[in-house]
Amino acid sequence: MYKSLEQALLDLEKAGMLKRVHAEVDPHLEMAEIARENFRQGGPALLFEHVKGSKFRAACNIFGSDERFNFLFRDGFEQTKAAVNFKANPVEFFKNALKSPKTLFKAARAGLASLPMRSGSIKDFEECSLQDLPQLVSWPLDGGAFITLPQVATRPSESASIMQTNVGMYRIQISGNEYIPNEECGLHYQIKRDIARHHQKAIEEGRPLKVSIFIGGPPSHTFAAVMPMPENLSELLFAGMLGNRRFRYFEYNGYLVSSDADFCILGELEPGLKPEGPFGDHIGYYSGKHDFPCMRVQKVLCKKNAIFPFTVVGRPPQEDTLFGKFIHKITKPMVPASLPGVYGLHAVDDAGVHPLCLALGSEAFRPYAGPEEREPMELLKTANALLGFNQASLTKYLLIAAKEDVEGNAVNKAANKAANNAAGLDVNNVPAFFTHILERIHFDRDLHFQTATTIDTLDYTGTSLNHGSKVVMAAAGLKCRELRNNPEDLKSLELPQEFSKATIVMPGVILLESSATFDASSKAEHFANLKAALARWEFRENYPWISIIDEGALNADNILSDFLWLTFTRSDPAQDIYGLDESICDKHWKCKAPLIIDARVKPQHQKQLTVPAEIKARAKQILKDIGD
Repeated sequence: MYKSLEQALLDLEKAGMLKRVHAEVDPHLEMAEIARENFRQGGPALLFEHVKGSKFRAACNIFGSDERFNFLFRDGFEQTKAAVNFKANPVEFFKNALKSPKTLFKAARAGLASLPMRSGSIKDFEECSLQDLPQLVSWPLDGGAFITLPQVATRPSESASIMQTNVGMYRIQISGNEYIPNEECGLHYQIKRDIARHHQKAIEEGRPLKVSIFIGGPPSHTFAAVMPMPENLSELLFAGMLGNRRFRYFEYNGYLVSSDADFCILGELEPGLKPEGPFGDHIGYYSGKHDFPCMRVQKVLCKKNAIFPFTVVGRPPQEDTLFGKFIHKITKPMVPASLPGVYGLHAVDDAGVHPLCLALGSEAFRPYAGPEEREPMELLKTANALLGFNQASLTKYLLIAAKEDVEGNAVNKAANKAANNAAGLDVNNVPAFFTHILERIHFDRDLHFQTATTIDTLDYTGTSLNHGSKVVMAAAGLKCRELRNNPEDLKSLELPQEFSKATIVMPGVILLESSATFDASSKAEHFANLKAALARWEFRENYPWISIIDEGALNADNILSDFLWLTFTRSDPAQDIYGLDESICDKHWKCKAPLIIDARVKPQHQKQLTVPAEIKARAKQILKDIGD
C-alpha cells in the first residue's frame, strides 16, 4: 500500500491524524519530551520540520493510538491475521476455506503477493554520516544519541537466502562513550535473539557479521521488526503482507539494502565489545553502561527527502504499549498452537512487560477429580513450558490459574457454581486475575522458585546483569480464603514505627510504605517486627499480599499502576519474597499468609527516569503552539 514513510505520513495528515511542528526543536531531550507529552495528551502523529543540527525531518507518535494503527494497516491486517490463523490451525483454516473457496484463493494470493522482491539500486540513495542524523537523546543520563526505531537485518551466512533474513529491533547508539565518531555504533541486542545466533556462527567461522540497519520506510517494515514471528515465517514476508506491498530490496557488496527505507546503515560486527549505554529504558529506569557488540560502519545511505522516525520509551504506558497491544491482536491464535494447554497470556505492560506475566492454563491431569481435590499439577508443566518459550522466557513473576476453576465441567460444574466462581477469567483483567489467584493459592505448596537463572537484560533487580530469579505462583481448586477490601480493617493493624502508611490496592492486596532505607545487613530484623505485627492481625489471611515500598513512592493517580510498577520492577523473587513462618522442606520454600514482597529501591537498582522541569515546560509550550 505505502511505498514510503512520507506517503504514510501524508495520508495520516490528510485524515487529520498528524500535525507538523514548524518551530526548531532540539533533539537533545526536548524532542523526546515533546513525544512523551504528546502521547500523554492523546495527541496525533508529529512531523518535525526543523531539527536542530540536522538537515533531516523527524517523525514520532506514528503508532501512538489504536486509530492510527488500524488506519495505517487497514489493507493488510485481515490477510495477516488469516496467515497467522493458518499457521496456528491449518485444519480449521482449510475447513472454513472449503466452505468459501474465495477465502482460500485470497489467502494464497496474499501469500504469493507478499514475497520479497528485488528492486532498486544504490543509485536511489545518497550518502551521509551518522552525525548527519538527528542526534536523539531521550533522557538526561543517556550515554549518547540513539536510534530507537531501527530495523536490524542479519543473515546466518552471506550466501543465505532472503527468506532466512532476521529483522529485529535493538537500540543503536550512534555517539558517545568510546565510539569513533561516524565510524562506529553500538548494537544492544539481547540474549535469546536470532541475531545472537547469527553473530555466534560468524565468530565460529572467523568472519565479521554483516549487519544492515534500516530506518523508516513503510510503517509495516517498522512493525515487522518488533513482531515475534512464528517459526519459519519471515519478517520480510510479514512486512509485505501487513503493508499489502512486497518488501523491496537489493544487495550491495554482500549487504542487504531495503529499497524503500529512508536510511540504511551498513556495517560489520566483530568479536570485540565496547561500552554501550546508559539508556532510559521501557521499564522506567536507566539500563547501565555495559559491554555490547560494536559495529564498524561501512556506509550510511539516505533518500533525498528522508524522514527520521523515532519513538521514546520510559515507564509504561508509552507508544510501545500500542505495539504490544497490536501484536497481541495478531498473534492471539498462536498461543494455544505454540503452547498447548495455554488459553490466555498477558505480559503486563504497567509492570514493565517482562517482570509480570498472567496465564490461564488447564489442570486436567486428573479429569475425574472434583474441584476440592484439584491442585496445580499440569499447571506446573505448562509454567515450565512458558518459561522456556520465546519472549515469555524473560518472565520474572508468572501467575497461572486453571481454566477449569472458571468454566466448570461435568464433574465439578455444580461445585464451582456453589463456590461462586466467575463465568470466565480474563488474563487482561489484572484485579480480577489477582483476586482469583489469591483466593486459591496455598503458600505452603504453590510457590515454585527458579534461582540463579537468566532474567531480562534490562532488569537490574537480580544479582548481576542477566542473572536473577523467577517464581511461579500456581493456583487451582476451590477458594481457601476470602479476600477483603475495607480500609477500616487497617485500623487494627499495629505497624512497627518504620512503617508509615498502608493502602489497599484491590481485594487482598496492600501497599505498605517504609521509612527505612534498604540495608541488606538488617533486612531480617526489619521484617521480623513486621511479621510479628501481622501474626497478631485478625485480617492477615484476608490480605495475603503485601508489597513494601519506599515512603513517598506512591505518587501516581492510578494506585493499581503504581502497585504493578513498583512491586515487579523493584523486586527479585529469591531475594525479596518473605512470609510468615517461612521454612524450607525438601528444598521447597513455604510460608503462611501474607506473602511480603520487598519492593524498596536496592543498591544495585538503576536510577528512575526523570526530566528537568524546563524541558517539560518547553515541550508543553511547543505542543500548545501547534494546537492553537
